[in-house]
Parts: sequence; C-alpha cells; structure tokens
Amino acid sequence: MTRASQQPQPPPPHRRAASRQLGTTLTMGLALALTGLPTAALAQAPKQPRKGPTKAQPKGKHPTNKRVRVDHVVVRWRARSTGGAASPQFIMARELAFEARIEALTRGEAKRAPYLDKHVQQALERHITEVILAHSPVDKSPTAKQVGLLAEGARLIIEQRVGGRTVLNKAASSEGITAEELNALLRRRARAAWYLDRMVAPMLAPSELELRGAHRRRQTPYSDAPFEKVLPKLKRWYVSRKLDEALVRYFRNVRSRVTITIIRY
Repeated sequence: MTRASQQPQPPPPHRRAASRQLGTTLTMGLALALTGLPTAALAQAPKQPRKGPTKAQPKGKHPTNKRVRVDHVVVRWRARSTGGAASPQFIMARELAFEARIEALTRGEAKRAPYLDKHVQQALERHITEVILAHSPVDKSPTAKQVGLLAEGARLIIEQRVGGRTVLNKAASSEGITAEELNALLRRRARAAWYLDRMVAPMLAPSELELRGAHRRRQTPYSDAPFEKVLPKLKRWYVSRKLDEALVRYFRNVRSRVTITIIRY
C-alpha cells in the first residue's frame, strides 16, 4: 500500500449538522449507560457490622446477597475494517469510564468531577478510531518488540499528559482497570500509531529541526526552558499532538461508515 497523499475533505454543512446531532444523542445515551456503575471501591457490597445475636434462618429459606453490577457493555459498534456485522465490537463501561478519565485529566478538567459527557464522547471516538487503525493492513507489520517499545512510549505520553504515573494508576484503580487491561490499551495505541506513521504521514520520529522550530516559535508548553533540558518531554508532547490531530481527522473521515449502538440498562 502507498502512503496517503491527500487529506480527507471536510463534510458538507448538512452532514456536519447531522454529526453534531448524533454526537449529542450518543453523549446522552452514554451518560445514561454509565450511570450506576460502581467504582472499584464499591464493586463489592460492604459488610454490615453485627448487632447482637444472629437470628436463625427459617427452614427452606436462605440469606440472599445483594447483587452489585460490576461491569457491562455500553457500546456495540461495527465497521467493515473490523469484520463488519459478522464481528461486532464491544466497549465495556469500566474501560470507557477510564478512558474518559484520561481525556479529562489530559485537558485539566477533572477537578470537579472525574469526567464530563464531552470526555466520554472524546474517549469513545478515540477508542473506535484506534481499534479500526489497529485492524487496518499496513505495508509492513510491526514486530512484537516494536509494539512493546511503542506501547511503553504511549504509557510515557499518557503519564506526561495526566500528571504522572501515580495519577494514571489512581485513575485505573478507580475504575477497576487491571494491569493487563491497561497494557492492552497501550498496545492498541501502539498499533494505531504505527499505522498512522507508516500509512498516513511520518509522526513518531520528528527531526530535531522540527522540534527546535516548534520550541523557538513558542508553540509548546516547554518553550520557556532550554531546548536541551526539555527535549524528551518536548518530543513526547509534539508526537502526541500530531497523533491526536491525525486520529480526529481519521474518525471524521470514517464516521459515516461506522455503526454505533448505545446499550442501555
């Protein structure tokens, strides 16, 4: 396959209006779908302290434990590149809530609440786009080692954006996300980044000239510090911004070919 040479054209006005309406509908549906999901701390019903002697249960009757919903599917979607109707994709409430937390923390908007409706919408779009890209064919597939290196790079980018490893781990713990689930997210991002870099435009290894230019034009959060001192952080910031822009453009281009269903309980 050859590298794409043209950028996707913006949709006409009537499609943009329909897209805004759809986005509002999806956000409302997701808010309802996520309502009532307990965090990891509430995933198990707390034990009640005993008060006095325990009464014997009548014969034939047994104590019942209160059921607590731990997780459930909130989104079902499909696209041709992921197998179409024969292979629907599912997003669980915990993982979408965690990814919404990342979006909120990245934008510094997680002070009053872990995340808002707009963060859920952003997380949903990013999740779907990354899965599509991870399933898309490339001219040269990454090796396991390359995926591992890109996944670690994705971790460092997320940690830098949310405020550190402790903050990221706390967000994961709040939604009951295990280390294996977090690693799966990082590998998904790694494969999506590989596709964008190989098939759309190089963006994972910016040149020193590009980085110095952005630093000199004061287009980065690190422009007040010496270039050599902030180079690693500057590079991660620059790459993450390029990837974000590419993901948004890609989703806008494929949105009309993706069927999304919100699962309400």
